[in-house]
Amino acid sequence: MRAQYNTNRLLISAEIALDYHDYVVAIQHCNNILSGKPYLYQPWFYRGVAKESLGDYAGAESDFTEAVKLNPYIYQLFNFRAESRLNQEKFQDAIADFDAALKLNPDQKGSWFNRAYARYRSKDVGKAREDLEYVMKRWPDMANAYGLMTETYLNANDTATASRWLEKTLKVNPYDGNSWSIVGRLNLQRKNWATAEKAFSSAIHYTPNVVNNYTYRAMTRVNLNKLRQAMEDYDRAISMNDNNFIAHYNRGLLRQTLGDDNRAIEDFNFVLRLEPDNLLALYNRAILLDRTGDYRAAIRDYSRVIEKFPNFWSGLMSRANCYRRLGMTAKAEQDEFRVLKRQMDKHVGIQQRWSRSKLRQVRKMSDIDVEKYDQWVVQDDEVTTPEYKNEYRGKVQDRNVEVEYMPMFILSYLPYKNGINSYQLVDRDVERFNQTVGPVLPVYISCKSNALTQEESRRYFVAIDSLSTRISDVKNHHQVTTLLFQRAVAHASTHNFSEALNDINDYITMDSTSVLAYWERGVCQAMMSGYAQGNGNDLKLIVGKSLDDLRKASEMSGKKNAFIMYNIANLQAMQRSYGDAADTYTQVINLNPSLAEAYFNRGLTYIFSGNKAKGLADLSKAGELGIYDAYSVMKKYASEKH
Repeated sequence: MRAQYNTNRLLISAEIALDYHDYVVAIQHCNNILSGKPYLYQPWFYRGVAKESLGDYAGAESDFTEAVKLNPYIYQLFNFRAESRLNQEKFQDAIADFDAALKLNPDQKGSWFNRAYARYRSKDVGKAREDLEYVMKRWPDMANAYGLMTETYLNANDTATASRWLEKTLKVNPYDGNSWSIVGRLNLQRKNWATAEKAFSSAIHYTPNVVNNYTYRAMTRVNLNKLRQAMEDYDRAISMNDNNFIAHYNRGLLRQTLGDDNRAIEDFNFVLRLEPDNLLALYNRAILLDRTGDYRAAIRDYSRVIEKFPNFWSGLMSRANCYRRLGMTAKAEQDEFRVLKRQMDKHVGIQQRWSRSKLRQVRKMSDIDVEKYDQWVVQDDEVTTPEYKNEYRGKVQDRNVEVEYMPMFILSYLPYKNGINSYQLVDRDVERFNQTVGPVLPVYISCKSNALTQEESRRYFVAIDSLSTRISDVKNHHQVTTLLFQRAVAHASTHNFSEALNDINDYITMDSTSVLAYWERGVCQAMMSGYAQGNGNDLKLIVGKSLDDLRKASEMSGKKNAFIMYNIANLQAMQRSYGDAADTYTQVINLNPSLAEAYFNRGLTYIFSGNKAKGLADLSKAGELGIYDAYSVMKKYASEKH
């Protein structure tokens, strides 16, 4: 009875966490239930909702599938799984789920509409229109159905029929932001700039969080010569979504037009970080670097474009001019001769700033004609009308997280915390040390620690002073070694790794049989690697020493210490030996299947070696185990183009 009460209480806690968008906590509550009662469908369902909200669509689909297996008679489970499949563009699977949901409950307008949406995305336009006709007949006030019907004709380039459906949409709901966005796009295509601007302004008024409405309104404003307002729109779009390719690219073009060359370079730098091989962005950056006098960098970018398009005469002439400015006359003459030989009858030269007609030209993202380097970018095939969604949307996945490996496990006076979980990691050698020595402060296994508070800092420095006094007073050999190790840990806890290494080296001289000493020295050496490299030391040699210590510690522990093995894998990853690192992380996971950091880092090694699917699966597991930064990283790589 007590266990049932605890389960119900945890389920309620998970529901409350979902209501408050605290998805990571909801996952932890569900984990606690599932560890003892994996046969209950609700925790699988709630955990799936939380993962879906964090952008972990594959993980959500897996959890919803478990819930469906346990209770295939609840239509909402099929709807939620369908949504997770839509987000992965598994349109046929999503359609099958909507079929199942409608079989259980044929009166859900959301499922009818979403099936139409899935059919449309799967290119089955005829079936999509059939579903939409049914929806509009049965629920005539559902504005999204009219909007999606408009989309089906708009993307078929039947603008006349699309316009008629659009009128019906706005008649049903004149406050529908999606419909006003479609009006804007129609008028953008027709170059009715003023009408398009008003439409996008209405769309923004009714749906202020749709980023592309700002980028498209900016395009219309450029053509209305409202350049300051256009720049404000691009700035707003980027503030809403810092990774928005279109906004950065088009803002770079606008800055280029206004002569704000240095800041335009910043935008194209960002674009090229997202798409390093985007030749149009490369050429624009080359022009800007040329203008700002960075001729060598300009030559680098021009050369990459010319390598792909050897007959791009403007690029050749621009590169030739850069060579001349650097005094590289022979190379300049080679480029000029290529142009003269092939295009004697054409005038070529450096492109002028845009004319009014150039400003009005637009290309799609998939169009890589280098002659269109100065044209605005729009989405290839945009669907404005969204599917009906359940309103669970998290904030964690939008945090700005730098992608880097989880750090090594080190012996510290700071307890372990991985983001949401905070508990003591257990190792027999650490336990034995704490029990037999009785250190001034208990030694923990730590990984990612927060900055020290003033009180913590004071405590550790007091400990260092106290230990130093005792070391100088004590004559007993064994006592000195344990005091040296404690002081080394204190130094490491305050990031003073060089002093920590001095103490550990002295310790190992006196006692070369300590697993903990080699473990700590290996990590401290690795921690010093960045500093040492910056001071001209051989990074390869330092990492090699660190690996030697950690491998020795692993051998001494019978290769049963997951934390030491994990540290070895980290160093392999640092050396970009991704295959070896992934194999070692797998050994770590076999030793400790709950070690979230191992899943996180193995996920990154898979992604960096080109296996995105396996990488995202590992990041999903890391998020499930408490590393909420995993969801931010998943969002970044799940949306990357390949």
